[in-house]
Amino acid sequence: MSSEPGAACARSRVPPITSGIRHGRRSTTLLTDDGVRIEAAYEPRAGAAVGDGTAGDAGTAAGPGDDLAVVVAHGFTGSLHRPALQRAAHEFGRHAAVITFSFRGHGRSGGRSTVGDREVLDVAAAVRWARSLGHTRVATVGFSMGGSVVIRHAALHRNPSAGAATRPDGILRPDAARPGDGIGGARSRPGAHTDAVVAISAPARWYYRGTAPMRRVHWVVQRPVGRLVGRFGLRTRIHSKDWNPVPLSPVEAVPLIPPVPLLIVHGDQDPYFPLDHPLSLAAAAPEGAAELWIEQGLGHAENAAEAAVLHRIADWLVAGG
Repeated sequence: MSSEPGAACARSRVPPITSGIRHGRRSTTLLTDDGVRIEAAYEPRAGAAVGDGTAGDAGTAAGPGDDLAVVVAHGFTGSLHRPALQRAAHEFGRHAAVITFSFRGHGRSGGRSTVGDREVLDVAAAVRWARSLGHTRVATVGFSMGGSVVIRHAALHRNPSAGAATRPDGILRPDAARPGDGIGGARSRPGAHTDAVVAISAPARWYYRGTAPMRRVHWVVQRPVGRLVGRFGLRTRIHSKDWNPVPLSPVEAVPLIPPVPLLIVHGDQDPYFPLDHPLSLAAAAPEGAAELWIEQGLGHAENAAEAAVLHRIADWLVAGG
């Protein structure tokens, strides 16, 4: 997919998005660093008294997770409106405030999908919004494509106080020193870093075609008729150009994430990505820097994520990873 400037990706006609607050809920349009409009929604932690919808309001009931916001990134062809993502957000919302959004080319967001490349900038915009609402801790949780994006986001948008990331051989990564590298030269603004990362059903590497579902995904992404099916059948607008350059892969990004804690969650019944993907991601992390959960009977991404697993993930996030 293309890494050209976002102005070219943002020309699609997008319906206006309503902004406002209702019972503490906020909906808004976020502007990414490359100029794409992203629809997003904020929900305070369930059970917390709410003033104007921001963290730390007077009258808000203090409790575990009140300082935490969880940014939830959906999978390819999803959106913040899909029932599966709303269900996951509801479960996370029992523990912390939640921000959901639609990736570029999905839902009512602008632009066209680059299938994991420039979507890093969409996550960065959502994280900055969470911090602007007063949350002192922000975690990112991604499903499938969203999982690959939150991994790359954590590697490329680092907390300046954490220092520059290095490769396993100790050499400074140029793309770690310059967070925009690999995403078209866009530069990250302050506050875009995450404090914890959870990747669920995420691929380890690009161009994987080892399963029938992934061969179908490649047909949708790479063929003109497939992109028409994506636009009108799956409601996903996909960029027509190949990646240039090929972005940092998830498995290459993992060593750059520490000291931010990383949790990798994968089902042993995932029809898209077999277990060598989560095992490769975990093996790429420095010793003790990542935690791996292989869930028995779990399928793929938000459609398969059970409430019990989501609650365990939320507990992990509230505890600080």
